[in-house]
Amino acid sequence: MPGAARAFMVFGALSALLGAAPPLKAQDRVPIEAVRAINTARTRSVKINGGLQVYRPASCMFATAALDNPCLVSSDSDGFVFSFMGGPPAWQERDLAPSLETEIRISPDGTVVEELIYNGPPR
Repeated sequence: MPGAARAFMVFGALSALLGAAPPLKAQDRVPIEAVRAINTARTRSVKINGGLQVYRPASCMFATAALDNPCLVSSDSDGFVFSFMGGPPAWQERDLAPSLETEIRISPDGTVVEELIYNGPPR
């Protein structure tokens, strides 16, 4: 099969696959404030716990597009509250117990740490 014909078939197959996916609706998207909030919370937790050389937050703190993120405790007019475990690099991948728990409130716009509720041994 000539290269142009093969490319057309591949393009057609990809178009069919992509076209089959339902379009995202506004209610299916994570609001930008929530994405900012998780990034702000993760960044602060890394900083206060010694940096990435010694600390990694739970993987849920990297799931910025998750609509049902298990680290998000609440989201309301007071802001976003995250509660998550953390530990040394690769603690989750190695199935090690977490060594820290962090609970943190982020402003409604997702840019400011309003309160560090807890940062210590897992409760």
